[in-house]
Amino acid sequence: MSSHPLLKVDISQLSVAERIQLAEDLWDSILEQQEEFPLSEAQKQELNKRLENYRKNPTSGSSWEEVKKRLGFS
Repeated sequence: MSSHPLLKVDISQLSVAERIQLAEDLWDSILEQQEEFPLSEAQKQELNKRLENYRKNPTSGSSWEEVKKRLGFS
């Protein structure tokens, strides 16, 4: 990893936790302007299908804690 010209830090010098936080903060900043990135009809349909599947069987997926454990973060 290297530094990005807009950032004043070398990203590779950040801890994994700090890089994850940076990614989350970056994603949150994008979500604040999500109207600039409308979903296509196909994307909306896929999200609706997944939401319906979740509503039918909410225990079929994994919790965030389970995912983190599988990835070795906890």
